[in-house]
Amino acid sequence: MRSVVTMATGQKLMRAIRVFEFGGPEVLKLQSNVAIPIPKDHQVLIKVQACGVNPVDTYIRSGTYSRKPLLPYTPGLDVAGIIEAVGESVSAFKKGDRVFTTSTISGGYAEYALAADHTVYTLPEKLDFKQGAAIGIPYFTAYRALLHSARVKAGESVLVHGASGGVGIAACQIARAYGLKVLGTAGTEEGQKIVLQNGAHEVFNHKEANYIDKIKKSVGEKGVDVIIEMLANVNLSNDLNLLSHGGRVIVVGSRGPIEINPRDTMAKESSIIGVALYSSTKEEFQQFAAALQAGMEIGWLRPVIGPQYPLEKVAQAHEDIIHSSGATGKMILLLK
Repeated sequence: MRSVVTMATGQKLMRAIRVFEFGGPEVLKLQSNVAIPIPKDHQVLIKVQACGVNPVDTYIRSGTYSRKPLLPYTPGLDVAGIIEAVGESVSAFKKGDRVFTTSTISGGYAEYALAADHTVYTLPEKLDFKQGAAIGIPYFTAYRALLHSARVKAGESVLVHGASGGVGIAACQIARAYGLKVLGTAGTEEGQKIVLQNGAHEVFNHKEANYIDKIKKSVGEKGVDVIIEMLANVNLSNDLNLLSHGGRVIVVGSRGPIEINPRDTMAKESSIIGVALYSSTKEEFQQFAAALQAGMEIGWLRPVIGPQYPLEKVAQAHEDIIHSSGATGKMILLLK
């Protein structure tokens, strides 16, 4: 897409999604006269090829999230694309480099995105831009949940509760690479197949009435050491009953309250630990990036792409990521 130049100012323009008020998916407005940002200091400008759609994007858009951007804003954190320009203090990247991000300054649902250089990473040739847009939040969150929050050890068992979406698949691949026994759940046949192809030793259908009993039977008396939980408001009470002694539930996602019995944690001395990717320090991000970069080189980090939408259909994407049942891979916006 060629950039349009306004005659009056010479400022280059692009297409981008803008949000002028918090609310439902209908507040996502496609505009074609948004100024292309100019990178300064430690910033880079990326020509976006694809951008990940994450549940957190919908929470921020609705105004219910702890971090509220100043209005108007452009959503989107995980982009993949090509460096278009760099600020004067940037030395790690140059025009033409293939990259992906874990965050953006100006928003990723756009033809160009500004990002701080420490949130930008090299995208290896063996991964395409769609896959690049599926790495940021899902893989960094899954890595933080498993290695930093749960402190998993090789030989332990992990249940990924909701394993067929972006974070779930990432968690299965990482857990398998780090020597864990991996169990996953998914709500559709296709989802279950994807989970098994991406590191899980066993998969269970969380739409079956008795699936918890099946997991109990599989893990036996001992229980499961770690549960990566995508929907705590539905599953947390069951999770506590599945845990081993000293087991831990890592809460990655929750969409409301749930009643639990705290006594379920006592005899097992189990823990419930929340995880938020953006609580990570700069150093932790670098550490996670090093581990994930190795995964890309070795080949165990292979993002699975799910539904794909053009920029015009972004409201539908936001609707679907929350309401469609049974995720299969990572949802992305295509900007090419």
